[in-house]
Amino acid sequence: MDGWKRTFWILFAGVLLCSSSYTMAVPFLPLFLFQLGVDESSVHLWSGIVYSSAFFMGALMAPLWGSLADKYGKKKMVVRAGLSLAVIYALFAVVQSPWQLVGVRLLHGFVGGFVPASMSIVASATPEKQLGWSLGMMQAGTMTGGIMGPLVGGILAEWFGLRLSFVVAAVIILAAAVSVIFWVKEGAQTPASGQPAKLGIMHTWKEAAKQRPLMRLLLLLVIFQLSVNMIQPVLTLHIADIQGSLQGAVLSSGIVFSLIGIAGIVASPFWGKKGQMHDYNTIMYICLMAAGAVIMTQYFVHQLWLFTVVQFIYGFFLAGVVPSVNTLVVRSTDADFRGRSFGLTTSANQLGAMLGPLIGGAVGLYLNVYWVFVCTGVILLIAGASVYASPKLSPAQSRKLHG
Repeated sequence: MDGWKRTFWILFAGVLLCSSSYTMAVPFLPLFLFQLGVDESSVHLWSGIVYSSAFFMGALMAPLWGSLADKYGKKKMVVRAGLSLAVIYALFAVVQSPWQLVGVRLLHGFVGGFVPASMSIVASATPEKQLGWSLGMMQAGTMTGGIMGPLVGGILAEWFGLRLSFVVAAVIILAAAVSVIFWVKEGAQTPASGQPAKLGIMHTWKEAAKQRPLMRLLLLLVIFQLSVNMIQPVLTLHIADIQGSLQGAVLSSGIVFSLIGIAGIVASPFWGKKGQMHDYNTIMYICLMAAGAVIMTQYFVHQLWLFTVVQFIYGFFLAGVVPSVNTLVVRSTDADFRGRSFGLTTSANQLGAMLGPLIGGAVGLYLNVYWVFVCTGVILLIAGASVYASPKLSPAQSRKLHG
């Protein structure tokens, strides 16, 4: 097996396990708040705070982790994130109050970076003609974990309680980190420019500001993640409302989350290949417009089976956005900026993911959950229109892959 393929498959397994550990625990935090004494009248607001706290910290830290990856090695950042996350998930199992939960979520955001660092290694090692497929498959690995996590977490929560699912999540991410330690080999860290990467969040952003295509892609990621994460704080509770009871809501939510993951597994490599054959900007435009139109139909849906079908279709189109953005980021940046570029995409993702739950929680609190779906759809449609109107990446820029 070629060296890049071996690295790819190991890291594919790593992001699958990392995503599994995340979705075993985090989607059920709104229901966990009930166990911590939060009443129903304020659970939407607390859900938004709990979700957003980690993303706030992650948005601040991601560029620094990207700089450290360029200077000291991306593999070290993957291992650092994996071991740290194992400790954080174990802490979830012992929190006793909503504020303690927020504190652990802040730590969660502080130590993150497993998936973007893995993506950076794959992007640096993969031949250009395989780049769209490999990043699409890495996204599919994340989605596969999204299937495994909610199902396993939902079953464990039904049988043993939510706290045990956090413990199992810690063991899973620890296994992912150990697999990287023993089986991933990373090449030399000498930058293409011959100069060591400069550390510092401000320096990274100054370098990024000189690259307009990169900044447009980062802004698109912020808007995309904001819209997608508006739904997260209210989704589990909405499912409970549709089925008429909190009883079994964790398992039902796990099934819905998993079906969205299945859509992602099917769609991510598909959209990656379509982008290679045609144009990644066109793929992003199609996926954003279709996802926006589909999610708005949830305003009229009041049956759980139909809600699940619409979420599956929604997930199919969502899966085409992030691999396209990641591929264009790689093609618009030099090889010695690769770790920092994925750090910046993580920061953009985290910023949008921080704002989304706060907005979604507020809309759910002051209007109702159905308007959350409408607002999400409108934002996605606006994002799609902006992609259609924006300048396309030039051939000269797209040849910058690997410096």
